Amino acid sequence: MKVRPLHDKILVKPIDTPQTTKGGIVIPETVKEKPQEGKVVAVGKGRISEKGKVVPLEVKKGDTVLYSKYGGTEINIEDEEYLILDENDVLALTA
Repeated sequence: MKVRPLHDKILVKPIDTPQTTKGGIVIPETVKEKPQEGKVVAVGKGRISEKGKVVPLEVKKGDTVLYSKYGGTEINIEDEEYLILDENDVLALTA
Protein backbone atom coordinates (compact mmCIF):
# COMPACT_ATOMS: atom_id res chain seq x y z
CA MET A 1 0.00 0.00 0.00
CA LYS A 2 1.27 3.45 -0.87
CA VAL A 3 0.71 6.22 1.69
CA ARG A 4 1.15 9.95 1.06
CA PRO A 5 0.79 12.26 4.08
CA LEU A 6 -1.26 15.41 3.68
CA HIS A 7 -0.15 19.02 4.18
CA ASP A 8 2.59 19.30 6.87
CA LYS A 9 2.49 15.64 7.94
CA ILE A 10 5.49 13.29 7.75
CA LEU A 11 5.52 9.47 7.62
CA VAL A 12 8.43 8.12 9.69
CA LYS A 13 9.75 4.57 10.19
CA PRO A 14 11.12 4.44 13.78
CA ILE A 15 14.68 3.16 14.17
CA ASP A 16 14.88 0.61 16.97
CA THR A 17 17.59 1.09 19.54
CA PRO A 18 19.84 -1.82 20.56
CA GLN A 19 18.17 -4.24 22.97
CA THR A 20 21.33 -4.75 25.07
CA THR A 21 23.41 -2.34 27.11
CA LYS A 22 27.13 -1.77 26.59
CA GLY A 23 27.76 -4.23 29.41
CA GLY A 24 25.75 -6.93 27.63
CA ILE A 25 22.58 -6.76 29.75
CA VAL A 26 19.45 -7.55 27.73
CA ILE A 27 16.75 -4.89 28.10
CA PRO A 28 13.24 -6.40 28.35
CA GLU A 29 10.52 -5.09 26.05
CA THR A 30 8.46 -3.78 29.00
CA VAL A 31 11.08 -1.23 30.12
CA LYS A 32 12.43 -0.20 26.72
CA GLU A 33 11.88 3.45 25.90
CA LYS A 34 10.03 4.49 22.77
CA PRO A 35 12.38 5.28 19.89
CA GLN A 36 12.93 8.97 19.20
CA GLU A 37 14.79 8.58 15.92
CA GLY A 38 13.43 7.55 12.56
CA LYS A 39 13.81 7.58 8.81
CA VAL A 40 11.44 9.76 6.78
CA VAL A 41 9.50 7.57 4.35
CA ALA A 42 7.15 10.18 2.86
CA VAL A 43 6.24 13.86 3.32
CA GLY A 44 3.23 16.00 2.53
CA LYS A 45 3.33 18.89 0.10
CA GLY A 46 3.65 21.51 2.86
CA ARG A 47 1.61 23.60 5.22
CA ILE A 48 -0.80 26.20 3.93
CA SER A 49 -0.02 29.75 5.05
CA GLU A 50 -2.60 32.32 6.13
CA LYS A 51 -2.41 33.81 2.62
CA GLY A 52 -3.28 30.43 1.07
CA LYS A 53 0.18 29.63 -0.30
CA VAL A 54 1.87 26.26 0.22
CA VAL A 55 5.04 26.50 2.34
CA PRO A 56 7.26 23.46 1.59
CA LEU A 57 8.58 21.30 4.43
CA GLU A 58 12.21 21.40 5.54
CA VAL A 59 12.49 17.61 5.84
CA LYS A 60 12.50 15.35 2.81
CA LYS A 61 12.19 11.66 2.07
CA GLY A 62 15.27 9.75 3.24
CA ASP A 63 16.22 12.15 6.07
CA THR A 64 16.89 10.76 9.54
CA VAL A 65 15.10 12.81 12.18
CA LEU A 66 14.83 13.12 15.94
CA TYR A 67 11.27 13.64 17.13
CA SER A 68 9.49 14.25 20.42
CA LYS A 69 9.03 11.12 22.53
CA TYR A 70 5.24 11.01 22.57
CA GLY A 71 4.58 12.95 19.36
CA GLY A 72 2.69 11.65 16.37
CA THR A 73 0.23 8.87 15.72
CA GLU A 74 1.32 5.25 15.51
CA ILE A 75 -0.02 3.34 12.50
CA ASN A 76 0.51 -0.14 11.09
CA ILE A 77 0.96 -0.57 7.32
CA GLU A 78 1.46 -4.09 5.99
CA ASP A 79 2.69 -5.34 9.42
CA GLU A 80 5.25 -2.50 9.72
CA GLU A 81 5.11 0.16 12.45
CA TYR A 82 5.16 3.82 11.33
CA LEU A 83 4.48 7.23 12.84
CA ILE A 84 2.66 10.14 11.26
CA LEU A 85 4.12 13.35 12.69
CA ASP A 86 3.47 17.04 12.26
CA GLU A 87 6.53 18.92 11.07
CA ASN A 88 6.44 20.68 14.47
CA ASP A 89 7.08 17.32 16.23
CA VAL A 90 10.46 16.99 14.46
CA LEU A 91 13.19 18.33 16.73
CA ALA A 92 16.27 17.92 14.53
CA LEU A 93 17.80 16.30 11.46
CA THR A 94 20.72 13.93 12.01
CA ALA A 95 23.71 13.49 9.76
